[in-house]
Amino acid sequence: MITIGGAIGTGLFMASGSSISTAGAGGALLAYVVIGIMVYFVMMGIGEMATHIPSAGSFELYATRFVDPALGFAMGWNYWLGWATTIPAELSAGSLVMKYWFPHSSPILWSSIFLIIMLLLNIFSARGYAEGEYWFSIIKVATIIVFIILGLAMIVGIIGGHAVGFHNFDLGGTPFHGGFLSFFSVFLVAGFSFSGTELVALTSGESAHPKKNVPRAVRQIFWRILIFYVIAIFIIGMIVPYTDPSLLKASSNIAVSPFTLVFERAGLAMAAAVMNAVILTSVLSCGNASLYASSRMLWALAKEGKAPRMFAKVNSKGVPMNSLILATIIGALAFLSSLYGSGVVYTWMLNATGLTVFIAWLGVSLSHYRFRKAYIAQGKDLNKLVYKAKGYPVGPMFAVFLCTVCILGQGYSAFTSGPINWVGVIATYCGIPIFLVLWLGYKIIKKTKVVSLMECDFEYHE
Repeated sequence: MITIGGAIGTGLFMASGSSISTAGAGGALLAYVVIGIMVYFVMMGIGEMATHIPSAGSFELYATRFVDPALGFAMGWNYWLGWATTIPAELSAGSLVMKYWFPHSSPILWSSIFLIIMLLLNIFSARGYAEGEYWFSIIKVATIIVFIILGLAMIVGIIGGHAVGFHNFDLGGTPFHGGFLSFFSVFLVAGFSFSGTELVALTSGESAHPKKNVPRAVRQIFWRILIFYVIAIFIIGMIVPYTDPSLLKASSNIAVSPFTLVFERAGLAMAAAVMNAVILTSVLSCGNASLYASSRMLWALAKEGKAPRMFAKVNSKGVPMNSLILATIIGALAFLSSLYGSGVVYTWMLNATGLTVFIAWLGVSLSHYRFRKAYIAQGKDLNKLVYKAKGYPVGPMFAVFLCTVCILGQGYSAFTSGPINWVGVIATYCGIPIFLVLWLGYKIIKKTKVVSLMECDFEYHE
C-alpha cells in the first residue's frame, strides 16, 4: 500500500488534465506508458537489491557499495534535499485545498495543523507512518477504482443514457495533438507523477519481513501502473475531449480536475467536494512520506559518516528523532519563506530539487546494473537471489537512458520559444551543478574510486 500511495497523487488527479490538453488522448497515454515502462524497470532493480540488502537508506548504500562512495554521498544528500523541500510544497497545497471550504481562513493555520499531524504520524514509530500511509492509500485507490468503473460504464453507455464511445481518442483526425514537442513535454511531466514509487526501498529496512513483502510489492507494480495510470488516463481521454478548455485549468482548480469532470458527467452530486477531500488525503500522504523519507535518508547518511553523527541517534522506538525534527523545521521555515518576499527563496529551493527523482532513479538503475555484474563476477549463484529482476541488462540501461533524457530535456521549452530565457534555464537546471558539486567534492576530498566488481560488498547483517 505504501508503494501504491507513493505513486498516486495530485500528478494523476490534477495534472493529467493538462497533459491530455497538451498532447491529446493518444499523446498523453503514450507518454505515461513509456514512463511507466521505465519506472517498472527501476522498481525491478530496487526489488532485486532491496530484498538482498534491506536498508532504510538504500539508495545511498547501493550506490556506495556498487558504484562509488562519492555517488552514494551525492545521491543521499540529493534525495534528502528533494523530500525535505517537498514538505513545504505539500503544506502549501494543503492550505489551498482547505480554502475550498474555508475561503477566508489563514494558510498558516492549516499548514501548522497538517505539519503537526504529519509529525505525530512519524514521531512514535515506523508503524505510525505506515498506518497513516495505508489509510491514505486506501482512500486514493478506492477513488480510482470507482472512477474506472463509472468511466467504463459511461464509455459503453450503461451510465449517462448514451455511449460516449471512442471518438474522442482521435479527435481532429489524430490521437496525437501538437506533434513531438507536445508529447515530449507531457513525457517529462509524467515522470514526476510516478515519483514516490521508489519508497518501498527505503521502507524495506524497517519491514518485518522484507524478503517476503518487498518482492510481493514489486511484482505488483506493473498492474498498479497499468490500472491506476494508463487506464485512468485512457478513460479521461475518452470522456473529456482534449479541446475542453477546462483541462487547461485542471492543475490548479479542483472544480475542473478531470476526475471531477468525469464524476459530474456520471451524475455524482458534490463531485468537486468529494475530489477535494480525496486530494487532501493525497497531500497528507505525500507530506507524511516526505517526513519519513527525509528523516531516514539523513539517518542513513549519518550512520555512514556522511552527515553529523547526531542524526544517527534513534529513540527507543527506533525513530531517528534528530533527523525527523530537522526535516520538520526545514519544512516549516521553507513554507514561511513561500509566503514572504514573493517566495523567491522557496521557488529556488523547489527548482534546485526538481530533478531529484530522475537523478535518484538514474542512480538506482546504475547501481542495479553494477550489482548484477558484480554478483556474477564474484561467482555467486543467481538462483539464490530472493528476487531476480526481469529484463536485465536491457531494463536498467533503458532506465538510465530515459532518466538522462528527462534530466537534460527539462528546460527544452526555454530554447524553443523565441529568445532564450536564461533565467528559466538556470532555474530549471540548477539541481545538476548542486549534485555534481556534492559528487565531485566528496570524490576529491575523500579520494574515492569506482568500486571494482570483485570488491563490491553483498553482506547484510540483520
